Amino acid sequence: MRGVTAIRFGTDGWRGVIAEEFTEANAAVLVQAAAEAWVDASDRAHPLVVGYDTRFNSRRVADLAADILAANGWRVLLADRPVPTPVVSLAVVALGAAGGLVVTASHNPARFNGIKLKAPFGGSATPDFTARVEAALGRTPPRRAAAGDRARIERVDLLPPYLERIRGRVLADRRPARPLRIVADALHGAADGLFRQLVPPAWGEVRMLHEAPDPLFGGLHPEPIPPHTDALAAAVREDGADLGVATDGDGDRLGVVAPGGRYVSPHTVLALLARHLVGVRGWRGEVVKGFAVGVQVDRVAARFGLPLHVVPIGFKHIVPLMQSRDILIAGEESGGVGFRDHLPERDGLLSALFVLEAVVTSGASLDDLLRSLEAEAGAAVYRRRDYALHPDLGRRLVARLDAAPPERLGARRVVRAEALDGRKYWLDDGAWVLVRPSGTEPLLRVYIEGPTEAEVEALHGEVWLLVEELTRSA
Repeated sequence: MRGVTAIRFGTDGWRGVIAEEFTEANAAVLVQAAAEAWVDASDRAHPLVVGYDTRFNSRRVADLAADILAANGWRVLLADRPVPTPVVSLAVVALGAAGGLVVTASHNPARFNGIKLKAPFGGSATPDFTARVEAALGRTPPRRAAAGDRARIERVDLLPPYLERIRGRVLADRRPARPLRIVADALHGAADGLFRQLVPPAWGEVRMLHEAPDPLFGGLHPEPIPPHTDALAAAVREDGADLGVATDGDGDRLGVVAPGGRYVSPHTVLALLARHLVGVRGWRGEVVKGFAVGVQVDRVAARFGLPLHVVPIGFKHIVPLMQSRDILIAGEESGGVGFRDHLPERDGLLSALFVLEAVVTSGASLDDLLRSLEAEAGAAVYRRRDYALHPDLGRRLVARLDAAPPERLGARRVVRAEALDGRKYWLDDGAWVLVRPSGTEPLLRVYIEGPTEAEVEALHGEVWLLVEELTRSA
């Protein structure tokens, strides 16, 4: 699928396979439409910020975007190197920009690229704005800057204000009982060596993995979940490290590995961070979670008397609450977490520093903190599996589930169904299963949380049999 019909905004921005949907021609069409939508929404006295990640052609497409925006009369602040998406988001706010544009496909495999649009408040562009962009696609041929227009483009170093802001958010003067051994995996993405720069020296030493930017991500998939965290887990074991952290391709998601190499689910990380920020930092506020996030954070919120909101999947559904309410922490199952007094946006590096801060201030190990959390919020085992499936077939499968909803999954009875995003089935022992087509890739995602590893694995087997049966007849 090529041309304007290939451009549709998903869960966060537009993404496509490079040289198929994602071409320079299509990117130019989108940027021209965005330039016009920004004129309708703002005033060209304010600049636009453009950033990019380490993917193939990202810098070239960012240069093209800056050129088109300048040709439309905008002053453009163009990043002078690949940067994490939160760096662009903070620059938009700090510089009073009308918005931002990031050339990235985030956590998608290397064959993808994409474009994220940022609102003046630093978060993802609102659905109203992206609808205006979609309506303007192809209306005006992409303009190209003349020599005079290019004077509106300024290459800038966006990193120093971001690094200063992040360092100021953590308790850098607190010291652990002993210096920590930390392993950090940038997965060859835009966060590269930034984590090492951000960790206070008194907290310990950081060993970086996959630090050098690489358009192919070294053959890895830049999403910080198993099995893509296997190298990090191995390094944590080899070093006898206290913990490991990983960020995705554009640095807005976090993965955590405990001592011994055990992966910690993002659901547990969100609950751990909420407990730390309230119990240790003394912060108060409300909690937001995506529909695919498990129940531990619900129990932490209940224990501290914090209101809890549940929204559809995608941080764009969280952003309005972060703008309109006193949100302490907000998170999604994929490892994206946002915090009060920062940005209405995910930030993988700040999330990682807060995990470290929880260990430093507690005087305990990460394992001890996780055991304490489990004692308070219950045990939970979570696994997500992704299956290659055309989006149309995924939607037809969901329709088939509606027509013939399952009454049992394995040995368990379905006691409740929810349809906020995809189809979620609660079982009689408190486990749950969520089936939904991805909003960013041609995948069917199956999310399962249950009390034991054995039950979660058994349920995944049952759900896959159900999916196979439904896809054969769809």
